[in-house]
Amino acid sequence: MNRELLMLVDAISREKSVDRDVVFGAVESALASATKKMYEGEVDIRVAIDRETGVYETFRRWHVVPSEAGLQLPDAEILLFEAQEQIADIEVDDYIEESTESVPIGRIGAQAAKQVILQKIRDAEREQLLNDFLARGEQVFVGTVKRLDKGDIIVESGRIEGRLKRTEMLPKENLRSGDRVRAYMLGIDTLARGPQIMLSRSAPDFMIELFRQEVPEIEQGLLEIKGCARDAGSRAKIAVLSHDKRVDPIGTCVGVRGSRVTAVTNELAGERVDIVLWSEDPAQFVIGALAPANVQSIFVDEDQHGMDVVVDEENLAIAIGRGGQNVRLAAELTGWRINIMSSVDSAQKQAVESDAIRKIFVDKLDVDVEVADILIAEGFTSLEEVAYVPLQEMLEIETFDEDTVNELRTRAKDALLTMEIVKEEEVETLSESLKGLDGLTPELINKLAQAGIHVRDDLADLAVDELIEITDVSDEQARSLILKAREHWFA
Repeated sequence: MNRELLMLVDAISREKSVDRDVVFGAVESALASATKKMYEGEVDIRVAIDRETGVYETFRRWHVVPSEAGLQLPDAEILLFEAQEQIADIEVDDYIEESTESVPIGRIGAQAAKQVILQKIRDAEREQLLNDFLARGEQVFVGTVKRLDKGDIIVESGRIEGRLKRTEMLPKENLRSGDRVRAYMLGIDTLARGPQIMLSRSAPDFMIELFRQEVPEIEQGLLEIKGCARDAGSRAKIAVLSHDKRVDPIGTCVGVRGSRVTAVTNELAGERVDIVLWSEDPAQFVIGALAPANVQSIFVDEDQHGMDVVVDEENLAIAIGRGGQNVRLAAELTGWRINIMSSVDSAQKQAVESDAIRKIFVDKLDVDVEVADILIAEGFTSLEEVAYVPLQEMLEIETFDEDTVNELRTRAKDALLTMEIVKEEEVETLSESLKGLDGLTPELINKLAQAGIHVRDDLADLAVDELIEITDVSDEQARSLILKAREHWFA
């Protein structure tokens, strides 16, 4: 019988071009399934066949779970402390095995064994085909529409199938059986039965791959696409960079008489593409990304990772785009928050900000308006800048001598110190009930106070994500702090 088993495995392996281990695994599964039927509960059975002799052994096994977790499957699990009584150094997720009677191969039923084996072989064949396909390193899946499945499109390429979900198709795209389709391979769904390759025609990466196919200079390394933002089927922006000064990145991607960009547009149902020159300078990159709008001026806020972009009235609608599309795509492409405003709005905003800064300088530095205006005109926007910018920079201000500069810096440092003391005193007074809460540091109490959280009930009422946003602590720490703040509710 053992010799016959080995001959059967070898025959199936050769016939189906499947590795012997896959066939052995199918037989082991069939034997394990048959053995389970000898027990009433949901037991776990493992069968091991010796690959050389064909001799096989059967084991019933129990999965080791944490002692405090309890048993979800009593017939197939064992608590850690019980397992340690048998094997001292065993750990959670290990298995305890016990040898049990093996079912003769003749008793498992030829049909059941055959079904299990054939299914395993089909799975192995499909996986082998898929691996061979993926080994080509292609990113774009080319095939024909085979059928519709629950609103999704099944695309066939040879013996490989991919799934194109409705959400990954272009808007108003109507694909029919037999249509030729190109789509980007998002990844592999290992849990799916049937088509495993997930496809997309709306992903930004699909447009990048289309340009890579149309523009040889990209494959040659002369050009690089740095990013892409899309409103699939409507409009897109791509950022390109040339690694060769002799190659014009935008003109090369457009092609002679627009041939290259037109080929991409035709594939994507007329989706309009703006080709933008990538720049290391964020402001210059944003200006290019907002094309075709002309930018008057731009103000960069590094702390907020945002930019105020000023355009004239004629370019305001162009910069924003229909439904805000142009500025939204520019923001996605550059990674910066972009605020479009007219020159009038910009002037008003600057006036309000200047008034606020002027008041702080006059009040905290004890200077007149003229001195405050000089500081504002030189680009100073806070007391910290006055106190800590390099001394030489302030000495370059023509209207200030060295004594004036030193006095301003001293006053700014004193004002900052006073403000910090006042803030700490306010925290001490307002947040007294939080001080005794285990895990709350003075720094965290200060952050909570700035957000208006001064007593335990305020903290207890917060959601976990709210506390994380305020204090930037971990999810686990946030949960722990909130539970501690709520303890007095149940005392």
